[in-house]
Amino acid sequence: MTQALSNAALFQPIELGPLSLRNRIVMAPMTRTFSPGNVPNDLNVAYYERRAENEVGLIITEGTCIGHKAANGYARVPFIYGEEALAGWKKVVDAVHAKGGKIAPQLWHVGSIRKEGVEPDVSVPGYSPSGLVRPGKEGGIAMTKQDIDDVVEAFAQAAADSQRIGFDAIEVHGAHGYLVDQFFWEGTNQREDEYGGDLVARTRFACEIVSAIRERVGPDFPIIFRFSQWKQQDYSARLANTPEELDAFLKPLVNAGVDIFHCSTRRFWEPEFEGSDLNLAGWTKKLTGKPVITVGSVGLTASFIDEEKHDMVDASGVATASFTELEQRMNNDEFELVGIGRALLQDPEWVIKIREGRYDELEDYSKQSLMQLV
Repeated sequence: MTQALSNAALFQPIELGPLSLRNRIVMAPMTRTFSPGNVPNDLNVAYYERRAENEVGLIITEGTCIGHKAANGYARVPFIYGEEALAGWKKVVDAVHAKGGKIAPQLWHVGSIRKEGVEPDVSVPGYSPSGLVRPGKEGGIAMTKQDIDDVVEAFAQAAADSQRIGFDAIEVHGAHGYLVDQFFWEGTNQREDEYGGDLVARTRFACEIVSAIRERVGPDFPIIFRFSQWKQQDYSARLANTPEELDAFLKPLVNAGVDIFHCSTRRFWEPEFEGSDLNLAGWTKKLTGKPVITVGSVGLTASFIDEEKHDMVDASGVATASFTELEQRMNNDEFELVGIGRALLQDPEWVIKIREGRYDELEDYSKQSLMQLV
């Protein structure tokens, strides 16, 4: 038995407006493609229920596609529209609440990452044979103003439906090279209208989404917004190269109604800008005053992605030094919440084992773990 972390800040309750959490641990969204017919089923219910009963503070679901014809990019991904899918999510929500947990769906539109012929909307034009659109390579179809209005409405309707069936918050996926991020990123946003231009102008689409959601769900329903510097297409990409640029990027989103920022990095301990040890979440909180979620290889001893080969590598055990740094950063008020991804995918009891110092009971993280159903 290693020293328990039960008194650590990570395991203390927190209230963020109407969102009351039993600890600071957030299950990060992870696509699993285990929803045949795009409907959450009993396996989905059991998967989230097990994490809730094992004391995850807030669960953010896998990306769930909004009701727009081009939103989906992968087979067997759950939708957040239609009576059957919403009924499936209602079962998930009820199961999580019965175990004392809180849950938010991640609302998702893949944009030009969508490959041709993806069900169920096979007639929607394809965008890129590889599923990735890179700067300098022609690909994708520029959205008309009507397209933009339709997507904004689809996000707003998904949020309203999520609130109606009992979710505790929603998260907008604005990261990792998907649709919202494609508008942020200069390399993929070459528009010459009001949705293109400088960094602030490129936030317009996201701000319209957030504003429409806020109008639909009212003032007290939490809106989480996930963003990243890196993209699937380019791990070194950056939206903001300085704190000043990051400030300019974040202010319109705050004004639109974001309550919590989910700041996606690959390693939480890495400083975001020279001259400061603050990571992306730390800078975001400093600049906005909003609560933030940090994320990035928490609890792993090796990187999930090899930067040179862009390939999967094994990571085993618990990086106890990273928990020491995590605790220090939380005590310094750098961030309120910590997103955990792969460790919770592999072990639904991870939170309790870490809290109680039962590190010897943790299984090695491996590629095989990704196939675990529940």
